Amino acid sequence: MQKQLDEFAIGETGVVKAVGGEGKIKRRLFDMGITPGAEVLLRKKAPLGDPIEITIRGYELTLRKTEAQFVVMEVKK
Repeated sequence: MQKQLDEFAIGETGVVKAVGGEGKIKRRLFDMGITPGAEVLLRKKAPLGDPIEITIRGYELTLRKTEAQFVVMEVKK
């Protein structure tokens, strides 16, 4: 099942399938290590849902909801 990273629930794990967006946003996500094949765990969400904290490649990363919308994930069971 595929969904965007901003739709994940706390504790949910998945694998990056694609990174959308154009220009600076896509480049920024790639520079942070969000690339196809990377495993992601959603650790925390702020009370209003923005920002979110994920674990990717062994480190914690905080993303804005608008950035997370560009990341298409395959949910792990």
